[in-house]
Amino acid sequence: MKLFVYHTPERTPEHEVPDCAIAVDALRATTTMATALASGAEAIEVFADLDALQAAAAHYPATQILKAAERGGSKVEGFDLGNSPFDYTVETVAGKRILMSTTNGTRALQRIQAAPLVLAAAAINLEAVVKVLTREQPEIIWIVGAGWQGSYALEDTVCAGAIAQELKSHCEWGNDETVAALALYEQWQDHLEGLFCLSSHGQRLLRLNCREDIAYCARRSIVEAVPRQISPGVLAL
Repeated sequence: MKLFVYHTPERTPEHEVPDCAIAVDALRATTTMATALASGAEAIEVFADLDALQAAAAHYPATQILKAAERGGSKVEGFDLGNSPFDYTVETVAGKRILMSTTNGTRALQRIQAAPLVLAAAAINLEAVVKVLTREQPEIIWIVGAGWQGSYALEDTVCAGAIAQELKSHCEWGNDETVAALALYEQWQDHLEGLFCLSSHGQRLLRLNCREDIAYCARRSIVEAVPRQISPGVLAL
């Protein structure tokens, strides 16, 4: 296996498709997706655009779906859910299809959806993601950070570094960003919550009184759920 890390979707090579692409939006989309599927959601359908989400929702019975949207860290008015993993309880999401649009994470997933194997990773499902990779052995792997509106995000890169560390004995590094991500994780692996709070999006979430969300997102390997694309833009277990 050969591992490449890209800090944002915009940095991925054009006209190339890896054997496996992994989206990471640790604060909070991919954390929330893993939590939702662990809580029994039927699937998650992702949209970069709110109008496209609303149009798709019209094709489902209202009792079958939940509409989730976040912009700037806050839930969009008129939607059922935002992007806090604590909203995605068993009582709320079990058996439901979640139509989701977030500021960054869903955009990253749409950028990589042409890959044969697409996964969503976060700190909370780290070991489970590594198990999938070691079992399936894709030749070329991209880990793509969602970033923040096209800019670098510490929390996504450190999660990429955590995956890289777990795969050290199985992979070769494909680019310098992989080495940098690994170095960042090795420096901060015992203080992930502190790093998440230092990041620009962590600061944004703290201003929105989302400290518990940050603490949850910084926990490692607490769920086994690995969101996996089953058709373009649709993730399930």
